[in-house]
Amino acid sequence: MKIARIETFLFDPGTAKNLLFCRVETEGGLHGWGEAYVTPGKEKPVAEILAAMAGVVIGRGAFQIRHTAQVIFEDFAMRRASLELGSAWSAIEIALWDIVAKQAGMPLYNLLGGASRAAVKVYANGWSSGTEPIEANVQRALAVQAAGFTALKWDPFPGPWRSFIHPEDEAHVIRYVRAMREALGPDFGLLVECHRRLAPMHAIRLGRRLAEFGIGWYEEPCLGDNIELVAEVRRALDVPVVTGEAMYSREAFFHCLERRAADILNPDVCNCGGISALMDIAGMAAPQAVAIAPHNYNSTLVGLAATVAVSAVIPNFWIAECFVNLKPACDAVAVAPLVVRDGFVELPEGPGHGVDLDVAALGKRPYVERGGKGLRGYWEEFPRKGYVAGATRTGF
Repeated sequence: MKIARIETFLFDPGTAKNLLFCRVETEGGLHGWGEAYVTPGKEKPVAEILAAMAGVVIGRGAFQIRHTAQVIFEDFAMRRASLELGSAWSAIEIALWDIVAKQAGMPLYNLLGGASRAAVKVYANGWSSGTEPIEANVQRALAVQAAGFTALKWDPFPGPWRSFIHPEDEAHVIRYVRAMREALGPDFGLLVECHRRLAPMHAIRLGRRLAEFGIGWYEEPCLGDNIELVAEVRRALDVPVVTGEAMYSREAFFHCLERRAADILNPDVCNCGGISALMDIAGMAAPQAVAIAPHNYNSTLVGLAATVAVSAVIPNFWIAECFVNLKPACDAVAVAPLVVRDGFVELPEGPGHGVDLDVAALGKRPYVERGGKGLRGYWEEFPRKGYVAGATRTGF
């Protein structure tokens, strides 16, 4: 069963970034869907890499997933890892697993070893607004809670990402998290995202102050490229430390585990090398009592379905990410969308990922250029209304 063609689709969900899907088809006409992780303003370069990679993959056997991954790394990439490479290959790899499971006539999670749980717990992201004050976002958080979610994640920091922040910025974070805890109650999961921005001295001081609010975790307090910075923070705090969304190879996760830098890892199936790699990372983490909480700033279709398939199987799964703001647009192009109910994703019963996309519907929402704002688009616009005056004084 050889691969005959690979198509890419850039889809505009009406938010900060376009989504990048790929459709892999065999000579016999069986097709599978994959998705690449992309960042705002850089979707087209990943699509170009994926298209170039397709030339290496077409003609190979659809079942030869691990061997093809090695060929891509050694021959196509010349043994160099990167976000763009990992994202492009992940899309193809995820699609190949969809094909293999469809050929077997079973849901992917059964092919991976069978479900360990009846549904996959998810937390909400994509619910907050960067242009609104704390009070307005608290109301948005209450709506997330009313929708049945028991945890949410957000970045409470004002202004641009900087390693060294001002006292008024730290005070803003404390006000924000306190307001969220008071509104949502003592048992609701507050997952604090730092986006790799802080030097250890700030991360430790702020983490200690946040501990009183019983936060569920403290995500990427420092740049993971120097994993010892994250390990330093973990050793100093009693709150769970998360890292991994910006790691794109098994080697990076190995070094993270070796340094005991995190309590929880959050690899992204759409950039870490796909389903096989995510299973491998979970396998490395389990003997060290490290949990897996997959990152998923991807669609609520393919990216979420692939995340759910692995999350259903691995024993050290904790919770997965779901971008609630993407779901309406994704549901509109889904032949059969995933069901998210009361903070859980129900396991799809169909073969493969259990989801399919309407190609004609995808074509009605083509790529939209957003001027390369990057994550400024994710948080809408700076300066943010209602935020402290000094928040953006360092500029971009």
